[in-house]
Amino acid sequence: MSDLLNRQTLADLLRRTAARMPHKAAIRCGDVAWTWREFDTVSGRLAAGLQAQGIGAGDRVAVLARNSHAFAALRFALARIGAVLVPVNFMLGAEEAAYVLRHSGARLLAVDSGLAALGQQAAALDTRVEQLLWLPSEQASEPLAGALSFDALAATAQPPQEADIGRDHLLQIVYTSGTESAPKGAMLTHGAVIDQYVSCIVDGEMAEGDSVLHALPLYHCAQLDVFLGPCVYLGCASVITAAPTPDNVLPLIERHRISAFFAPPTVWIGLLRSPLFDRCDLSSLRKGYYGASIMPVAVMRELSERLPHIRLWNFYGQTEIAPLATVLKPEDQLRKPGSAGRPVLNVETRVVDDAMNDVAPGEVGEIVHRSPQLLQGYFNDPERTAAAFAGGWFHSGDLATIDDEGYITVVDRKKDMIKTGGENVASREVEEALYRLDAISEVAVVGLPHPRWIEAVTAVVVAKAGRTLTEADVLAHAHAHLATFKCPKAVVFVDSLPKNPSGKLLKRELRQRFAGRYEAR
Repeated sequence: MSDLLNRQTLADLLRRTAARMPHKAAIRCGDVAWTWREFDTVSGRLAAGLQAQGIGAGDRVAVLARNSHAFAALRFALARIGAVLVPVNFMLGAEEAAYVLRHSGARLLAVDSGLAALGQQAAALDTRVEQLLWLPSEQASEPLAGALSFDALAATAQPPQEADIGRDHLLQIVYTSGTESAPKGAMLTHGAVIDQYVSCIVDGEMAEGDSVLHALPLYHCAQLDVFLGPCVYLGCASVITAAPTPDNVLPLIERHRISAFFAPPTVWIGLLRSPLFDRCDLSSLRKGYYGASIMPVAVMRELSERLPHIRLWNFYGQTEIAPLATVLKPEDQLRKPGSAGRPVLNVETRVVDDAMNDVAPGEVGEIVHRSPQLLQGYFNDPERTAAAFAGGWFHSGDLATIDDEGYITVVDRKKDMIKTGGENVASREVEEALYRLDAISEVAVVGLPHPRWIEAVTAVVVAKAGRTLTEADVLAHAHAHLATFKCPKAVVFVDSLPKNPSGKLLKRELRQRFAGRYEAR
């Protein structure tokens, strides 16, 4: 019997959706608008064009580009011919990007015009990249001289040859941030990613009738696989944009009657603080998703008050589990504030001590998972693969508590736990307390080197526009709500907090920037 009879790959999802609803709106990006039939046709022609260039099953193709219709089409074209997607963080420097290209063995690098210079520089640093592929952007841009052209390949007349692949075939290698060591390449199969789509759809209550705005970077697995992928599976209408800024996002929600939107808390906070928030008609927005960090309770309440028709979900996970692991549903947002919720449909999760015993309710342990969504391992890295799966479970590196109802609350990343004067302080707990001070717009709490305390709890604060806030105000508030050893030793005021394109706070940068804060004290 032919394997085609029961095959389930990413490319099959797009093909089936196009067959079910050929004329329904699929992708809109800038001036480009595709129906599902057009999206499938473009992806198929692009796949054939790539095959004509010698790209086939197992070949790694890296993408260094901002969000666009072309990025989406390339993602599904690669899946169709069995090639492996390697998304590259466009905030990396040339040497860092070259590491990803070199380690993955990518043969082709796709870039847009804005990132072409970075891509050319990175590809030249002792990588196996043979050619660049130019991708058109959200805004009109000129093709890259000397590179393959997306438009030319997508005009290929002959259909692609069927690739001999299935659910266990490698779909993508996604590199982790590498905050403490060289980045790791998480290997994810078609089956793992599709099983994760099912978890997203069921636990996120996603539906065919949704109109979804994709504004966070597609190189990150959250936007790519928690939202764009399930939209293709279901046949939702997708609007793709490259700028997750309030001035761009809020008018797009109004113009396209967006019903579902994902962003980390930092982006939601930015929307709330924008003058456009109250000027735009946001009544279509019914589903709000957040992740990357826990939504401060004060911000969640403000969102619920200013958008009374919206329902909120907290999605927690990580790259290695494709990436959704747990969800806090709308009915639990205020009942279990700050929680990451319970495991999604296709994930089994525990909180364990160092001996792999389940911790008692309220005790801190490490989150571990078992799931068909998990990575095969880290690419060309057997030692770190073995360590990650020690004891027969995948180790997340996140510390958490679990209550008697099975709800998990992430305490901190192991690397973000502050050890001060012999005590452990969770930065998130301090941040939650400080967010209750109304004049604070954003805050990040980090541990900085200190001659007495080893690490000193330090608050880096952005004040709300037009509000006066002093260090004494913040410290007094902290002492009113926290044990003394958890209170910041100092407060640093900044205009903005450093974030990556996914909106995640870059605490490493804050630790580096203010490392000498206590040297003169």
